[in-house]
Amino acid sequence: MSDFDGIIPGNLFAALPTPSDGEAFEAILRCRNVRLERIVSSDRPEPTLYDQAADEWVCLLQGEAELRVEGQAMCLKPGDHCFIPAHTPHRVVRTSADPPCIWLAVHIERHSG
Repeated sequence: MSDFDGIIPGNLFAALPTPSDGEAFEAILRCRNVRLERIVSSDRPEPTLYDQAADEWVCLLQGEAELRVEGQAMCLKPGDHCFIPAHTPHRVVRTSADPPCIWLAVHIERHSG
């Protein structure tokens, strides 16, 4: 989805993809320096170590997961959220199968200057 261009209703739990491994990412909104994304995880997360240029706030909406942020384990249940500053190494270590993990991620691009 491109920049915000009006009222567009949706449902974070509708039309869920079912990735066999890793995660499925879906852009929900992009407005100025903010990008919203729905993420649906399989029960087999990829061992990707993320080091992103944007700040990220993530909330687990459904399922259970374990993140490793700067080497520290964080066990998450529905409603748990965390803020991950830009260039903070992190990875998804474990995700539940039933129900699958559904995340809401907010990426905040930093402006230079």
